[in-house]
Amino acid sequence: MKQLFLLPIIFSFLCSNAQDIAILKYGGGGDWYANPTALPNLIAFTNKTIGTSIAKNSKTVDIGSEAIFGFPMVFMTGHGNVYFSDTETQNLKKYLISGGFLHISDNYGMDTYVKREFKKVFPELKFIEIPSTHSIYNQTYKFPDGIPKIHEHDKKPAQGYGLFYNGRLLVFYDYETDLSDGWEDEIIHNNPKNVREKALKMGANIIEYAFKN
Repeated sequence: MKQLFLLPIIFSFLCSNAQDIAILKYGGGGDWYANPTALPNLIAFTNKTIGTSIAKNSKTVDIGSEAIFGFPMVFMTGHGNVYFSDTETQNLKKYLISGGFLHISDNYGMDTYVKREFKKVFPELKFIEIPSTHSIYNQTYKFPDGIPKIHEHDKKPAQGYGLFYNGRLLVFYDYETDLSDGWEDEIIHNNPKNVREKALKMGANIIEYAFKN
């Protein structure tokens, strides 16, 4: 209990007002490095539009590393398998309950593995769909219908899921929309300008929410 009590203090000390975001490196063979232009483009957008001062060059952090506690927010994506070792599971849990925030963007094919591995992190919690009235959809940019549809996978509606711990949203998971595709360089997916703008604005909301809460 003493160790867990000290975690928020440790997290606050390591972050020390930092506004950096890292890409989460995980095991299992999934391409955690997918969409390499996505996060840099989102960071440039939020620095320009909502006044953040996030480091422009994206960093990478291993899920089991103590370095994760130096980032108020981490980003996770990919297409395939995800696996957390016991040590990584405990480290991620400590990071999240001590103030960290994780955004997962399913680039297609992650869903089964994400839900399986997060049962190891929080056996008692389930991903629940976040209503459009939640503040993550009502930051600088307003999304009265909830998460926007950016990229088509299986002709299913876009959904935004969350893991809540003691009332706090720890993990935001975008499913069947692939927000990070909309952040990538325009030439990669040829998304229309209005679609890319929706993706970037929703991404900005996620960052704004994560840094405030």
